[in-house]
Amino acid sequence: MFLPNQKVVCVDGKFPIGIEKLYSELPKEGMIYTIRDIVPGVGLTGEEGETAVYLCEITGPLNAHGIERGFRADRFAPLQTIEDEAEEEIFAGIPALAPA
Repeated sequence: MFLPNQKVVCVDGKFPIGIEKLYSELPKEGMIYTIRDIVPGVGLTGEEGETAVYLCEITGPLNAHGIERGFRADRFAPLQTIEDEAEEEIFAGIPALAPA
């Protein structure tokens, strides 16, 4: 999954109509964010089982229990850095070794 301080990109910026009443700001598709924390999440209708993330760049509102509302983790993907891409290209050109 993710780790605190990890850079991620929002891959799903489509939110239900009316949710903007709960949040002062929502993640935007294609924008880069930093993971502040990863927590068990609860959906808007109260269903459990989601993983939520808190972002350094956006502070969510508090729910009725005083807990910050996060964003579904599946709305984000790890940010691939230029160094990661270069490393992948290097290893892509190396043939796999046969087991001895």
